[in-house]
Amino acid sequence: MNVDTAAISAKLETMRADLEAVAADGAEAAAPVELDQSKVGRLSRMDAMQSQAIARDSQARRTARLGEIDAALKRLDDGTYGECLECGESINPARLEFDPAAALCIRCAAIAEEPP
Repeated sequence: MNVDTAAISAKLETMRADLEAVAADGAEAAAPVELDQSKVGRLSRMDAMQSQAIARDSQARRTARLGEIDAALKRLDDGTYGECLECGESINPARLEFDPAAALCIRCAAIAEEPP
């Protein structure tokens, strides 16, 4: 597969920087909710706990996405970028354009997402 590794690497690094910036902004939202009910009413505290759970879920998704980006950068370095990790076939360039961190071809990705 003929790829512009410098352009792909730059795009992945930009994606990484964007995610890290969002993570820094969202760190406070995932902090523990204060339990002092004299400062926050019961419903407000429940809203804060729900917001905290959403922030933690978002943080987990960002962490997973950062791992995917790091893995794609490693594949660029070792010369296996663009090869499906499951079947070894080439990943469609349009798929890689859409998601430069894609590790599976569309067929293998569809199989992986099927419910058990």
